[in-house]
Amino acid sequence: MNSKPNSSTLCPHQIPVVDLSKPDSKNLIIKACEEFGFFKVINHGVPLDFISRLEEEAVKFFSLPVPEKERAGPPDPFGYGNKKIGQNGDVGWVEYLLLTTNPNFNYHQLPPVFNENPERFRSALGDYISATRDMACEVLKLMADGLRIQQRNIFSKLLMDEQSDSVFRLNHYPPCPELQAYDDRNMIGFGEHTDPQIISVLRSNNTSGLEISMKDGTWVSVPPDQNSFFINVGDSLQVMTNGRFRSVRHRVLANSSKSRVSMIYFGGPPLSEKIAPLPCLMKGKESLYKEFTWFEYKKSAFATRLADNRLEHFQRVAAS
Repeated sequence: MNSKPNSSTLCPHQIPVVDLSKPDSKNLIIKACEEFGFFKVINHGVPLDFISRLEEEAVKFFSLPVPEKERAGPPDPFGYGNKKIGQNGDVGWVEYLLLTTNPNFNYHQLPPVFNENPERFRSALGDYISATRDMACEVLKLMADGLRIQQRNIFSKLLMDEQSDSVFRLNHYPPCPELQAYDDRNMIGFGEHTDPQIISVLRSNNTSGLEISMKDGTWVSVPPDQNSFFINVGDSLQVMTNGRFRSVRHRVLANSSKSRVSMIYFGGPPLSEKIAPLPCLMKGKESLYKEFTWFEYKKSAFATRLADNRLEHFQRVAAS
C-alpha cells in the first residue's frame, strides 16, 4: 500500500472544465478526451439534494462496525469489501460497497442500517444513479456530436439498454494518521488503473486524494470539488474511438486526517455487446484493436492486477 511520491499539483485552471449548458461543450469534451481522458463537468443538472442524500446514507453505512458491514458481502460480485481489491492480490487503504444498477436488485441483503428503512436507501440510490446515468448519456451524445457521428446515441444507447452491465460503487478512504510521521511516503488508497467500462462518473466529498497520470507518466493531483462531477474515459471507449480517446490511468492516495467518500457510476454495455473501433471513425485507418465482447473483456480485465495494461491482449498494434 506504500508508494514513493511522484506527483505534482494540477492547478484548477489546467483541468479541463466543461460547462454542459454551453454550446461549445462538445468541442471541449473532444479535446479533453484526446489529451487527458478526464475532465470536470459543471452545470451538470444533477440535483444537489440527490448527492447529499446518498452521501448521508454512505457515511451512515461506513460508520457501522466492520462485522455489520460484512453482512453485505463479500463482493461476489456485489457487496462489501475492505482492503482487498479484487481477487489478484491488490490491496488499498479503502473499504467499499459495490452494487448493481439493476432496479431488481435485492436490497434486503444489505446491512440493518438500510433494512431499517430500505426505501430511504433505495430512493436515494435510485435517484442518484438515474440522474448520473442521464448526465453520462448527455455527455456521450455530445461526444458523438463532436466526433461528427450521425447516430447521436451510438454510445449512450449502450448505457440505456435494459441489459446494460453498469455498476455503482461507494468508496470510503478512512483517515490514515500514520502518514503524519512520514514525509517521504504515500499510502495508496486505490492503486493505479484504468476503468474497463465505457465511461465513469465520479463525485467525492471535499477531500483530496485523486490523481491522474499524464501522457508523460507524471502523476498530478486533482483538486476536489464536491459539487461537480469528474468524467473518466474507459477502456471500451478508447477502443470504440480506435485510440483517439485516452482511457485515463488514475489512483487515489490516502489522507492523513480526513475521510474521503466517493461515489462512482460505471457505465457499461450489455455483456454480449461487441466492442470494436466504430467504422464511421476509421475512414481507411487500420484498426488498432481486435473485436471482443464486453463479457470477454470484463472477464480478462478482472483476471489481471490493477496496474496491468488490460488492453494489451486485444491490441493489433501498439496503441498510442
